[in-house]
Amino acid sequence: MRNLAVLGLLITCVSFQSCKNDKNEKNDKTQEIAKATSVNCYKAVYEQDTLDLKINTFEDGKVTGTMEMAIENMPTKVGELVGETKGDTIFASYTFIQGSNKEKTFKNPMAFLKRNNQLILGNGQIQITLGASHFVKGEPIDFDSVKYKFDPVDCK
Repeated sequence: MRNLAVLGLLITCVSFQSCKNDKNEKNDKTQEIAKATSVNCYKAVYEQDTLDLKINTFEDGKVTGTMEMAIENMPTKVGELVGETKGDTIFASYTFIQGSNKEKTFKNPMAFLKRNNQLILGNGQIQITLGASHFVKGEPIDFDSVKYKFDPVDCK
């Protein structure tokens, strides 16, 4: 009986410690957002399309940001980017809603090449595996024949 009580006490202590760790992880994420090494805003215009992009860059190469895509004859896409920088390229996942449908979210991979002062949105072959879309490994991402080249703008 005594062993059962000790076991119950041990499980309770472990549960409380797990809750405490969750709170610390949330605090770490909040601090991480505050420590962005740079915040840059960009705009791409192609014919009647306008894309607005805000990128937060961190010391460890991680990036976060927001993007709004107003594409002609399509509902506006508004969402968030999360990813990382590898060399001169940002690889990110864009999670967004389309138009007024706030209940359904979409997720697409994105690749931005830093060239001079611009960010160039690349085109690549996308594959869906287990419901998640990603660029096909081994297939090149084209940064030359593209529509969207982002120029730096002042952040609002």
